[in-house]
Amino acid sequence: MLLPKTNIEQKLSSIKKKRILAEDIDLKQVYSILSNLDNELGRIENNVIIGNGVANNKFNIDLLNSDKIYHTKEIKQICIDYRLRFLDTKYFKGTIPAEGLSKIKALEKEHNTEIKGFKIIAPSKLFKLEDKDDPLLFAPIGNGYYYLIHQWGNDLYPFRKLLMWPFKNMANLIILVLLISFLVTLIIPNGLFSKSSTNAQFWILYFFMFKCIASVVIFYGFALGKNFSPAIWNSKYYNS
Repeated sequence: MLLPKTNIEQKLSSIKKKRILAEDIDLKQVYSILSNLDNELGRIENNVIIGNGVANNKFNIDLLNSDKIYHTKEIKQICIDYRLRFLDTKYFKGTIPAEGLSKIKALEKEHNTEIKGFKIIAPSKLFKLEDKDDPLLFAPIGNGYYYLIHQWGNDLYPFRKLLMWPFKNMANLIILVLLISFLVTLIIPNGLFSKSSTNAQFWILYFFMFKCIASVVIFYGFALGKNFSPAIWNSKYYNS
């Protein structure tokens, strides 16, 4: 009995069908993986957007990086110094970057838990509109401790702490107004209001300038409902 001859075209066609079938199976697996990934990231993003303020998450403390664990007292201090706010993510109007969501997903997998109750440190304006400053995303651990998950954006202006110093308390603001009043008084030309200049005239003018500048500051503060940094660092209200 003679063996049938090999038809190369049929063999080639057979190999092609097997390859297409294998690729189809691989593509279905890829689509399945990507679909699950999208669902996971969608769930995480939803948890971030909701920001429901849970007290803690079930982290495995041994797996956490101790350098990224911060207490409320430390967070409060940095917010006061730089006039920032520490609020639930539901008040945040910016965009959480994909890298941040990926870090949350990795943490959830590592600790085998679903993370909720996210909070953010950011300038006040970032809780109203998008900006380029640097928010920090936290998740609560419990007992007043928070775990820093991700930071993005640009660094804060290097002189922000100095610029926000007057807003820490009333004493700092008064010192600033006194200093500005003194400098303004110094640049007023001698003899502008009289032919001769005396110490008494200087201090009278200084007092006058202080009242003018203080009035503007008080009007601005009350008109816009502004408050000092210790009172607003965790306030969710616009006029504060």
